[in-house]
Amino acid sequence: MFWAVQGMAAELATGALVMQQIKECGMPVSMLLVKQEGEFTKKAIGKITFECNDGLKFKEVLQRCIETKEGQTIQMISIGKDEHENIVSNFRFEWSVKLRS
Repeated sequence: MFWAVQGMAAELATGALVMQQIKECGMPVSMLLVKQEGEFTKKAIGKITFECNDGLKFKEVLQRCIETKEGQTIQMISIGKDEHENIVSNFRFEWSVKLRS
């Protein structure tokens, strides 16, 4: 599987969490991807799924952003696994959030 496809799917796993929690907070918060790193540990064949378990961590960062009215950054990890649960890639995305004026 081409690396760009994995990168986009991995970003979606983190970005969907970010967008969902921003929507739920009801505040005008902007988001921006500021850094990305990835590593490929095994050839990706077949159906690959990506999972990010940093939702609670992001919720805390978002709350701090709202309370302090200062921009915040967070690194979120997305792990790609094949149909046999073998890890094929790891991606780290750094997101920045801030209140819109």
